[in-house]
Amino acid sequence: MRSITKSGNGGYQLNRSHQTPPTTSDQATSRWRSFGYKAEVTQYLLAEQYGLCAYSEVRPDQLGLGVHIEHIEPKSANPARTFYYGNLVLSALSSDDLKTIDKTAVFGGHAKLSQYDALLFISCLQADCARYFVYLSNGNVEPAYTLEPEQKSKAQYTIDLLNLNSPYLVNQRKNWIDELDELIDEHIQNNMSLKHLAAIDLVPFNNKLSPFFTATRQRFGQIANQLLAIDAPELL
Repeated sequence: MRSITKSGNGGYQLNRSHQTPPTTSDQATSRWRSFGYKAEVTQYLLAEQYGLCAYSEVRPDQLGLGVHIEHIEPKSANPARTFYYGNLVLSALSSDDLKTIDKTAVFGGHAKLSQYDALLFISCLQADCARYFVYLSNGNVEPAYTLEPEQKSKAQYTIDLLNLNSPYLVNQRKNWIDELDELIDEHIQNNMSLKHLAAIDLVPFNNKLSPFFTATRQRFGQIANQLLAIDAPELL
């Protein structure tokens, strides 16, 4: 999970709605459903997230998937934050996607729904969220081995709540890591620059990142950190 830095405010209409926030869950649901400027807010979030799903780090546009605006703190839990830009991120899977994808494969905000424990959930808005997770060669994501027991519980809660080991995600992630590992081995064997290889997937191009940024960054280790410090410090 990549840490997202909020910037901007989501546009005039979102802020105008936030000036008189809902006070009940029913009001939040009704007013959000009728909010006619979701496309504008989506564009703000896409730019802010470099095209990646906030939770899974897939590139929906490359997979033919839709997106939806996700309330990190659910509307039902805190109606007053329904139109608060600081509570919004973009998550993969649109309502139309749910009609064709198997229920066991649903991930991200549509897996989370209104479930949420603020004391357990690792938010993608936390500056250190990436350190809670490790991405394995088999495509699975697990709590990082260096965590304390309480921190591991939080990481596992977040993985389960978001279904980050959805069969669909595991397959996509494994394919990505397999290809990346082959390229790394090839570059090492042929004495080619790993820094140049890392730059292809870790440095934004046209304000978009390649999928699975955090898994890729973990694969390159210090090379990734040195590269980002020079070419994309905003991603550190």
